Amino acid sequence: MAGAGAQTNPPPAASPAHADLQRKAARYAPTDVGADLSRLAPSDRRVLAKLIEASQIVDALFLRQVWSGNEAMLLDLVRDDTPEGRARLHYFLINKGPWDRLDHNQPFVAGAPPKPAGGNFYPEGATRVELESWMQKLPAAARARASGFFSVIRRDATGAFSVVPYNVEYQNELMRAAALLREAAALATEPTLTAYLTSRADAFLSNDYYDSDVAWMEVRGAIEPTIGPYEVYEDEFFNYKAAFESFITILDEVESAKLQKFSGELQDIENRLPIDPKHRNPKIGALAPLVVVNEIYAAGDANRGVQTAAFNLPNDERVIREKGAKRVMLKNVQDAKFAVTLVPISKVVLSVADQGRLAFDAFFTHIVMHEMMHGLGPHNIVVNGRETTVRKEMQDASSFLEEAKADISGLHALQYLIDKGVVPRSMQDTLYTTFLASCFRSIRFGINEAHGKGIAVQLNYLLDQGGFVVKPDGTFAVDENKIRDGVVGLTRDIMTMQAEGDYTKAKALGDRLGVVRPEVQKALDRLADVPVDIEPRFTTAAQLMAER
Repeated sequence: MAGAGAQTNPPPAASPAHADLQRKAARYAPTDVGADLSRLAPSDRRVLAKLIEASQIVDALFLRQVWSGNEAMLLDLVRDDTPEGRARLHYFLINKGPWDRLDHNQPFVAGAPPKPAGGNFYPEGATRVELESWMQKLPAAARARASGFFSVIRRDATGAFSVVPYNVEYQNELMRAAALLREAAALATEPTLTAYLTSRADAFLSNDYYDSDVAWMEVRGAIEPTIGPYEVYEDEFFNYKAAFESFITILDEVESAKLQKFSGELQDIENRLPIDPKHRNPKIGALAPLVVVNEIYAAGDANRGVQTAAFNLPNDERVIREKGAKRVMLKNVQDAKFAVTLVPISKVVLSVADQGRLAFDAFFTHIVMHEMMHGLGPHNIVVNGRETTVRKEMQDASSFLEEAKADISGLHALQYLIDKGVVPRSMQDTLYTTFLASCFRSIRFGINEAHGKGIAVQLNYLLDQGGFVVKPDGTFAVDENKIRDGVVGLTRDIMTMQAEGDYTKAKALGDRLGVVRPEVQKALDRLADVPVDIEPRFTTAAQLMAER
């Protein structure tokens, strides 16, 4: 036992590398994310636990999709028990790999190669040019399989490219996940949930997701799960390949009921898009559910780096054409983002007078409209007499352009609904200022990321058009006399590019405006101490798993 005069040595200072990892991780504020399950039956709690188990498999599967070396590197990182090693593992898990998604995918683990633009969807070392050349020479049916959502490209024994469906490439993981979905389906008491989980389990094994996408559109009841291959951001070659993700959520009936009025406005909004009438869709899908949920668990592409606040699915143009699309708002995630990031951002980038024009209602409602607008505008198009889709024609420009479209046309649609009296006139006072502050929130995600680049395009366009202005003190403001024209102009430009399948113009737009200009960078530099996003701690999910 130490004597009374003994001194305790202070803990050793963190190494520069350790301190840097801590600084990077601090950009994500640890935040409890959960939901009230008090109204759920015991069987529903068991359903949720099974879905969380299946989601954990999805999380590991997504690691493989990002990079072929992720699993081996993760095992190496787990073995390092030093404080620096723990910090490196922590940041690896946030990013789902050894590249910093907020810093242009710079590696933070020694020995990590540059992040592969094609993820692990294509053979290592294959270039975009040779892949594209190979696909173009295939017969139409084979080309559709090669460029489809649910296949990877590998080399066969002769070194030639070949198409491998997901149900073969990921057979072990998908068989285990399918079994858990069937167990959850057997426990569920809501028929539409049982139908979806059973159908999605079948899809994991058949690689045909159409029926389960339709079943997902029709899910009702308290439990709202979304699990499967959806977003294409990880495929930076072509935006063809879908990454696996999972959202396990609970319906917020009160908030959902408030927003149902928007679903009935979709055709009217489509009919008034500022594009050539021939590019408008005269018949939006009949079923377009809009639901507000609270998240209890997210995995895979849904839980890497910046957290998803809302989503609009499915991506299958056939389902969108026949059924519309479901817009899902993650309210508890949005609440957290607004409080943790947007309020402190507004105190830096807006003048004191404009800080009072920041409102959660405008933030939340614009996200709602963003998701609705993903389903509007051009999707199935004809280019030079050839039937195709916007996604396929825009290739690597597809994601940032679609995110920018949803944002800017969402502002246009909300202004129309304000003028029409569907949305309260009071939102006019907060809509554009809240969006301006939120631009700085999103651009911090990095312009290598689709949402961040899409925001950079909008911010620079509106600055050039005078809708946004920079004040002498470096703060930003809205010019009420010019903002509407700027919103209409960019909505028209983007949707016309999509309708015409003009990849060259889309790429040029991204190259010209998808950058961080000096005046914006100065404001971003002043945000160094503000978290970029949340790091969710799934408290409700942990409780459910402990009950098993």
